[in-house]
Amino acid sequence: MAKTLEEKLFGAAVLKTSFALRGALESPSYRGIYPGVLRDLGLDDAQVDAYISKHRDAVEKAARGKD
Repeated sequence: MAKTLEEKLFGAAVLKTSFALRGALESPSYRGIYPGVLRDLGLDDAQVDAYISKHRDAVEKAARGKD
């Protein structure tokens, strides 16, 4: 089943935020994973940043692993 744009954005936003919360946006892991995720999902970083701005609480909650 194909993911909706909203689902793709949420997933990428949680990934980025999980690295950001650990201060690891410059890490080799992040730099290796995140661009590929964006490419595979057909997204760009600006879309993900905009999504994070609009849905910060839900994204941070998911990134911390709390439901």
